[in-house]
Amino acid sequence: MDIDARGPRFAAAVTTAVLAAALITRSPWLLAWQTLVFALGAAGGVARSPYGWAFRTLVRPRLAPPTEFEPPEPPRFAQAVGLVFAGLGLVGFGLGPAWLGLVATGFALAAAFLNAAFGYCLGCEMFLLMRRLAARPE
Repeated sequence: MDIDARGPRFAAAVTTAVLAAALITRSPWLLAWQTLVFALGAAGGVARSPYGWAFRTLVRPRLAPPTEFEPPEPPRFAQAVGLVFAGLGLVGFGLGPAWLGLVATGFALAAAFLNAAFGYCLGCEMFLLMRRLAARPE
């Protein structure tokens, strides 16, 4: 079942704010929260993540009905990619080296910002590219 395309973009906006705060403060707690959110989104889909719940219950009822839908698989894959980068950032902030935390969190922040600001989901594009490459005949 396809999902409202505005949901992942809302989640990306919240993710951008959380990752920016984590990067500025170098807070492993904020990054741990975002890592958990990515894990829930990767495991259950974007709609089942905390930000998906917030969109569904607090934001979507105040909007016009959706006009654009998308399959849930690409955003779910993007959550898994975010999980990897946030996890690396958490390791860097928690155990070192600090530059790993900064770089990995920065990459996750850049990807979330691109989705929030421009609707360009890097993880989704990776998913589609991998699917096209896998479908190519030898």
